Amino acid sequence: NWLLVALSNIAVAMGLLRSEPMKHGTLVVPVDRAREFIDLIGKNTKMQFEDMNARDMHRPYKKYIQRIDEMERIIRFLLEKLTKVPGASPVKHNVDAFLDHSDDYKLDDVEANLHKIHKEFIQFKENNGKLLERRNAALEERYVVQTAMASMAHVASSRSVRAPEDRFEFEASRSLLDEEGGTSRRSLETMFSNIAGVIHQEEQDRFARMLFRATRGNTFTHFQQIFEPMRDPKTGREVHKSVFVIYFQDHRIGSSVSAMSEKINKICNSFGVNTYRWPSSRTAAQEMNDSLKVQVEDQERLLKAHEHFVKSEAASLLEPVDRNRDSLIEEWRLFCIKEKSIYATLNLFEGNMNLRASCWYPEEDEDRIRAMCIQNSSSHGHTSAMLVPDKTPPRKSPPTYIKVNEFTAIFQVLVNTYGLPRYQEANPALFTIVTFPFLFGVMYGDVGHGLMLLSVGIYAVWKADELKFSLPVMHEGRYILLMMGLFAVYCGFLYNDFFSIGLTLFESRWTQPAISPETKPGSVVAMQPKFDHENRGGPGPYPFGLDPAWHGAQNELVYLNSMKMKLAVVLGVAQMLVGLLLRFTNAMYEKNMVDFACECVPMFIFMICFFGFMDYMILFKWVTPMREPPSIINSMIAMAMWSEDSNPMFGSLVPQMLMVVCMLAVPWMLIPKPFILHRRNQVQSRPTTQRFRASSDGLGGHMPLSDEESLLCEESEEDEFDLTEVVIHQVIETIEYVLGTVSHTASYLRLWALSLAHQQLSLVFFGMTMLGGMSAPFPLNIFTTYFAFGAWFGVTVAILLGMDVMECFLHTLRLHWVEFQSKFYKADGYAFEPFCHRDVLHKKTDE
Repeated sequence: NWLLVALSNIAVAMGLLRSEPMKHGTLVVPVDRAREFIDLIGKNTKMQFEDMNARDMHRPYKKYIQRIDEMERIIRFLLEKLTKVPGASPVKHNVDAFLDHSDDYKLDDVEANLHKIHKEFIQFKENNGKLLERRNAALEERYVVQTAMASMAHVASSRSVRAPEDRFEFEASRSLLDEEGGTSRRSLETMFSNIAGVIHQEEQDRFARMLFRATRGNTFTHFQQIFEPMRDPKTGREVHKSVFVIYFQDHRIGSSVSAMSEKINKICNSFGVNTYRWPSSRTAAQEMNDSLKVQVEDQERLLKAHEHFVKSEAASLLEPVDRNRDSLIEEWRLFCIKEKSIYATLNLFEGNMNLRASCWYPEEDEDRIRAMCIQNSSSHGHTSAMLVPDKTPPRKSPPTYIKVNEFTAIFQVLVNTYGLPRYQEANPALFTIVTFPFLFGVMYGDVGHGLMLLSVGIYAVWKADELKFSLPVMHEGRYILLMMGLFAVYCGFLYNDFFSIGLTLFESRWTQPAISPETKPGSVVAMQPKFDHENRGGPGPYPFGLDPAWHGAQNELVYLNSMKMKLAVVLGVAQMLVGLLLRFTNAMYEKNMVDFACECVPMFIFMICFFGFMDYMILFKWVTPMREPPSIINSMIAMAMWSEDSNPMFGSLVPQMLMVVCMLAVPWMLIPKPFILHRRNQVQSRPTTQRFRASSDGLGGHMPLSDEESLLCEESEEDEFDLTEVVIHQVIETIEYVLGTVSHTASYLRLWALSLAHQQLSLVFFGMTMLGGMSAPFPLNIFTTYFAFGAWFGVTVAILLGMDVMECFLHTLRLHWVEFQSKFYKADGYAFEPFCHRDVLHKKTDE
């Protein structure tokens, strides 16, 4: 008992059994130093402020928040640009180091630096875009010239290598006027023209179709792919382009533009393509190519110099400010988050010369908050801050504040997912730390599988710092994985299961009798116990866990089913009794004698007299040798149905008396509480009415408007008592509890069902893979065992370490949420959300 009391005191001191005591007060700060005091509060204490401007929505520090929003926009822009720099990545996740040096930054200085750098980066972007445009234009024109050179070279080579017969046909087809000077031939060539340019490759098919339809087939378009990708100056993405040449007949000679040429130019403009001049000869093309090559090299050199300059500027932003600190831009980002939270908190205050706001804070921090206010006010004359606690407790229920550490945090998260504890309500997380992994181990018990899960948990704990940001879910649940693995190994030793194989850790307490020669193969042989199974003082049974003789026995499954089913019921009733005891503690802590006498006591009596008696029979039957052991199921049915038990364990009088007590506990839960509450409400309503009449009579039948409004507000805030609603609520709660005890006890049989399923799946997988491979003849079994092990390991990891772990986890979660917590847990509290720099920054960093 003294050990339990000591553990309970330790748990209360740790803030796990019940939430921290809270106090309500008013914080008053001078307006000229408001930001400084709120910064100190966020750094050194925990206080939750209430919005004093909720009605009129007056936000005096809105301008500061707008400035910080603009600063955050600039930081996002800079981070976007810095991520495009190869090999550039900011150093993050050193929040504590930033908080130690956060006073080094000032809002005006950071804002000025950000605007300056933003202006420089905008200029960088414009200059880079212009350089890219000039470089792309020179490169595109160079490819157009190279295409022209290749086309002219092909025409010249085709003319020089004509065969004699082709040359004869060519000469015969020439115009007779060409022999007179060739003027007519040259005039004919001027009737044909072309337009060249560069277009995106994904647009060239649509471009060719548009030209064909618009000119009715009177143009010929040739495309030449450019294999070198170009970077778009607007988007920064790489694009692939092609050179196009449009050949068409142009009847006009001179500077005038034909209708065909004008139509083609309009199509080119609609597609946004760049057009370039087509060289008139190979010599001109060569000269243009040489000139463009120099231009491209010059532009490439300018781009590299510009990129080097941008990298040097980016390095100053990405370089850590100091050892074990973040990059400069990351610290600016954290500074903006911190300052924004400070001014958002100041917007909750009201007042002109002095700002004030109602607040909640832990009772143990009151002296520290006052000392901080006095210490930072003494050196500034009349400008001082103060904390004024309320003399009377507030009508609103305080928030719930539970201290957690890295180990208990994940278990508290599991509880809070169902609902947050009411203020000073018993916290299920204290018991969940042990019961959750233990019940998981009962369902998942296997030494081999437990060791595999335990190794994952040990790795997660060992590599916690590395997993914090790469796998945050695994980092958060590393301790629950460790505990689940430990209890799975422990229950595996209890079940004596190692990948479905029994372990002979100690000498078996069963022996096989001598087999006579007349015994046929395959006959059933009954083993004899070597221990004193009648409890007469002889040697005891197997020291720990299940005797390995049961593995492979014909009645193994029958024995394990009976043992695990009864064990599940015992554990379930025990956990529900713990929940009822916590209901007692809640009623005593709240000094609610009505709930204590009219709910807790009859509920506990009902549970003990029916299901506690069932557990007692199970344990008594296990330790007491009986020649004709009674059936517990038949005994419980006979007890509930008031029928005769043919083989009672304790006679017929004891079950009948316990059943009478159970039946009397039901109206005890149902009837007294509504009428006690009704009587209490009548007694409490009389003083208010008398006080109202006395006040009005003393003022000549009238009451001040302010006092009347306050009294009406107080009455309206109190819930109106309705006896009908209370009776209906009590009827529902009584029926739910009585039927729930039966269904919840049956629900704990999932411990038996999942444990059996896990053991049988493990046995089937091992038998179909490993045993099949090892049973092959030598030397084939060497190879079959090798491949069988791979198949067995894959199935084990995928199903037993993947699906089965998740299944057992969810069933354990349900047992805690429904079967255990429903006995005492209201879960209608609201969280204590203090203004704390570390919490705000960690939350934003995780996002």
